[in-house]
Amino acid sequence: MTIFKPGITLELLNKLSANTLAEHLGIEYTVFGEDFIEGKMPVDHRTHQPLGMLHGGASVALAETLGSVAAMCCLDTQLQYPVGLEINANHIKSVRNGFVVGKVKAVHIGKKTHVWEIRISTEKNELVCISRITMAILDKK
Repeated sequence: MTIFKPGITLELLNKLSANTLAEHLGIEYTVFGEDFIEGKMPVDHRTHQPLGMLHGGASVALAETLGSVAAMCCLDTQLQYPVGLEINANHIKSVRNGFVVGKVKAVHIGKKTHVWEIRISTEKNELVCISRITMAILDKK
């Protein structure tokens, strides 16, 4: 049984990225499961730090993007919206090229807060970063 609201598709999620940081960084949603979402991000000139490795901030941007979208997919967006309250990240391995893949799964889905875990790996499934985001769930006025 899915944790997400009906009507969500990869096509819709990717359309939401137009004219956002996600589009600028090349983030693309690739898998929409019953209890997770996956997205990939290129490791290239847009996401490198000066030494030619994936910038830690780019990993955090991928994590926050996935966590925010996952939270939104659980809500009636006519009534509520999610905002990031806290995020942390542990950077495990450096990456110089290719893509990284992030997978977000819920730790807690409450009425006023969500906690999501995001694991970012290389294309060879080597752990690059593990992150956790807490989302505040706000009511629309």
